[in-house]
Amino acid sequence: MLHRKHGFGLALLCGVLFAPAAIRVADKVQLQRKDKEVDVVVDGRPFTTYFFTTDVAKPYFQPLRSVQGTIVTRDFPIENTIPPEHMKDLSLEPHQRPMYFGHGNIDGIDFWGEAVFSHYSDDMVFGRTVFRKLDEVRSGDTGALRAEFELKGPEGRVVADEIQSYAFGGDENSRWIDCEITLVANHGSDLTLGDSKEGTLGIRLAKELNSPPGHMVNSAGAEGEKAIWGKRADWVDYDGTVAGEKLGVAVFDSPRSFRHPTWWHARGYGLLAANPFGWREFYRDPEKDGSWTVPQGKQLKFRYRVFIHHGDYKEAKVAEAYQNYAAQEQ
Repeated sequence: MLHRKHGFGLALLCGVLFAPAAIRVADKVQLQRKDKEVDVVVDGRPFTTYFFTTDVAKPYFQPLRSVQGTIVTRDFPIENTIPPEHMKDLSLEPHQRPMYFGHGNIDGIDFWGEAVFSHYSDDMVFGRTVFRKLDEVRSGDTGALRAEFELKGPEGRVVADEIQSYAFGGDENSRWIDCEITLVANHGSDLTLGDSKEGTLGIRLAKELNSPPGHMVNSAGAEGEKAIWGKRADWVDYDGTVAGEKLGVAVFDSPRSFRHPTWWHARGYGLLAANPFGWREFYRDPEKDGSWTVPQGKQLKFRYRVFIHHGDYKEAKVAEAYQNYAAQEQ
């Protein structure tokens, strides 16, 4: 039986064959909303699904696929459920969804962890990124979606608004998602993002991309967690073999993003996260403070590209792909 959250190939095939007029079969990238989720298809092949149900503490993508359809992200949690065989493994950190945005200290509230999994996390006050409206779902040569959320504390107090905008595309060897996350301090007070390594744009990869057996490298040529974690770089890439396919996943930091080039909370166990805030731990210096305050009425933007490629990072020319992306972002 096909689980709805693990794969939607048959459902999407039917959706493409019997799509409404607003979604043309000729579109290279097709987006189709179904209640509180949006399916993304590139060149007729399922790519990913964006979930924004209020039953879950934050919106997320699950799964991410290569051009060949290989799933490159971890396959759980499903909504708020952890498979029984993983329930007692505290190292799995189920709040690390396949792809998501959040930060561990926003006005003292944890928007990276989730209350439903609080026994896996530190003793924190947890917030929720609550869906408000979907502004755009567009198919075409590239696809796009834009959604608005409220960042709510445990007692329902709204501390900020968050706007998530994504564009989708690909070619015969790659798939990509351009991400723009905007935090807006518009609820009567300044907004402070505290110094924390727990953040900010995160991807939890398939176990085959863990290092080892997978391979981690950054734009400076550093390899492995010890040389990459907490360091600044334009990009970080993990590559390896998943389901018989040699492939990789990279995150590119835009020259237009906050504090470019960003620092990386990149772990050998498969967490790939861009984080411009966690200075104390990244530098191992208690005198460092990576926090940032957004004045009331202002906003803060983060921009990244998620790049899923066939072959290892050299074969995929990841460095060249980053330069092309960066040139577009100037």
